[in-house]
Amino acid sequence: MIMDWLTPILPLLFLIGKILLVVVPLLICVAMLTYFERKVIAAMQLRKGPNVVGFLGVMQPFADGLKLLLKETIIPSEASKIVFLVAPMLTFSLALIGWAVIPLTPDFVIADINVGVLYLFAVSSLGVYGIIMAGWASNSKYAFLGAIRSSAQMVSYEVSIGFVIVTVLLQVGSLNLGDIVHAQAGGIAHWHAFGLLFPMFIVFFISALAETNRHPFDLPEAEAELVAGYNVEYSSMSFALFFLGEYANMILMSGIATILFLGGWQPVWDVALFTAIPGLVWFAAKVLFCLFVFVWARATLPRYRYDQLMRLGWKVFLPLSLLWVVLTAGYVVYFK
Repeated sequence: MIMDWLTPILPLLFLIGKILLVVVPLLICVAMLTYFERKVIAAMQLRKGPNVVGFLGVMQPFADGLKLLLKETIIPSEASKIVFLVAPMLTFSLALIGWAVIPLTPDFVIADINVGVLYLFAVSSLGVYGIIMAGWASNSKYAFLGAIRSSAQMVSYEVSIGFVIVTVLLQVGSLNLGDIVHAQAGGIAHWHAFGLLFPMFIVFFISALAETNRHPFDLPEAEAELVAGYNVEYSSMSFALFFLGEYANMILMSGIATILFLGGWQPVWDVALFTAIPGLVWFAAKVLFCLFVFVWARATLPRYRYDQLMRLGWKVFLPLSLLWVVLTAGYVVYFK
């Protein structure tokens, strides 16, 4: 009797199980990424970083989360309350749902769809809505102006990212993320990051820094000299969700870079010693390397001015990525 009742919902339970297998570790990784960032920057600046809460300070992210959870959520009296509360949840949720199509191993992906690249591009483009909603719903001129600046920055670099992705699609001939990884089989020499698409890998990574509002393009945070930009009216967990969304977006963009340019779950060299290591370990190691570069950039580079940020996006990256689309198309037609 129990099996008769369970049989119709087994596919749903199986899908929920796969989602939890991705989301739960991802949430832990988002929390630990804050610890990782503080430790790496501390090492670069010859400091200790978090070292009190737990062994080597490893429980610090959870202590910070508990502190924010216990703080009072203050909503401005003139704010649009529903939109004000939905905005940080939307920002955080969009960073999680992108993982639905990311293949972690040859056999594990939540939704193996043939238009996975388009899905990722659509999800990453929606992130701007959370910021616009936050700035508008706060009913504050400072927050609204900060949201306009931040959204203009994100939209500008999404254009370049779109053309970069087109070059990968032309090279592979498929929108399926699994096919893109399989096309890079055979070791590091076959990865897109070390071939014709090397300049596009650099453009993609720098654009990802701008897309996720990270240093040296963290212009929303630069407004802290006056106010804190689009999130100036937020407090407690609603404030924390914006920054958790930023860190989750960093992991997502690192995952996308790994899939498109660094061979996904493929080993560095196609020899028995490396192929014996599980694909998930290779994928995680490459994502961790990308995250390290994110943090490295924050510890090293000075912040851009807003006009420099826009000039780089529209006058350098956009023409370069358009040119590379044409060159890649010519290469595919005449040499492949």
